[in-house]
Amino acid sequence: MKAFHQLATVQNILLAYNEDQPLHRFLVQFYKKNKQMGSKDRKISSRLIYNYYRLGKALEALQLQDRLLVAEFLCNQESSSYVEYYKPEWSAFIANPIVEKIEQVKGVYPAFSLKDVFPFTNHLSTGIDSNAFLLSQFVQPDLFVRVKRNAVADFEFKLRQQEVVYQKLDKVTFSFKNGTKLEQLIPEKGIYEIQDWSSQKTGTFFKPQKWDKWWDCCAASGGKSLMLLDEQPDIKLLVSDIRESIIENLNERFIQAGIKGFQAKILDLTQNISVFLHDYEFDGIILDAPCSGSGTWGRTPEMIAQFEQSKIQFFQNLQRKIISNVIPYLKVGKSMIYITCSVFKEENEEQIEWITDHFGLEVENQEIIKGYEHKADSMFVARLVKK
Repeated sequence: MKAFHQLATVQNILLAYNEDQPLHRFLVQFYKKNKQMGSKDRKISSRLIYNYYRLGKALEALQLQDRLLVAEFLCNQESSSYVEYYKPEWSAFIANPIVEKIEQVKGVYPAFSLKDVFPFTNHLSTGIDSNAFLLSQFVQPDLFVRVKRNAVADFEFKLRQQEVVYQKLDKVTFSFKNGTKLEQLIPEKGIYEIQDWSSQKTGTFFKPQKWDKWWDCCAASGGKSLMLLDEQPDIKLLVSDIRESIIENLNERFIQAGIKGFQAKILDLTQNISVFLHDYEFDGIILDAPCSGSGTWGRTPEMIAQFEQSKIQFFQNLQRKIISNVIPYLKVGKSMIYITCSVFKEENEEQIEWITDHFGLEVENQEIIKGYEHKADSMFVARLVKK
């Protein structure tokens, strides 16, 4: 009967979820209202609902019970009471490679198509292996952190002391199984930042020099700025965002990290900003552009079901407004770092072509960071020099 109750819970969640906020935030509220659910029940329900969304738009015509069964079978590698109850003959194969499990699903549900999981593959950036990318949608990405350079030894010592399972990917990057309560294990704030592996890789494009003036113009929570300052703490930094609450959160994060002497402004980069930046010019600009976020949907699979293809054009237009208003503040001979967490060519290489055609910047380097090969987000980054 466990599986029956699990199905009923998922049904209640889907009925209550209006898709007007991230799923993880909604689930926190849902569990607060349903305190009778124990921690194990919450964990299983969360896994089931996330797996359900990982199917994207595949087998949409199926009843919830069957669609959830397929999702749980494909996404889960460990024994599942739901699969054991509704399809016991699949239980012995749940740890098999995903390609083998897909063939089993097709044997029962011939309408299943991998392309329906992420029905936007004709928009993927050049260099992305569409089949590998589609298969990655069934895998929960890992948790990644970037540790301050001077705190790595202490951080790693505390991990070993508490017998935390981890991987050290490079000098400052560590990965953990998603769901690791790192803030409880290492409560010291400021010595590490939760930041995806691919996001950290964009930092190799920054190349700041001492006393440079940099502008992180869509700073959000400030992750890129912190990475920039960790590499070169002697730069002069301006951070901006359109949202006041985000700037407030950034200020708190910078204080925890011991960062001082930066400027912060609330700016709408789709509008004329000359009155706010009339005498500013920069040696480097980080434009982590607002985008579809399609490279991060492995973490937020509910977005696949909510996304409409027309939004790609919306984001492309939005990015071009921002680009046009930002480039005038870049010094000649200096670089703009253009970043998205999108896998769509319209937001990535097509934007770079548009920049070079309309503003005369030259591409020094650009890359699709294939996070799907590393249980991470996928991103795009380009370094462009103003001539």
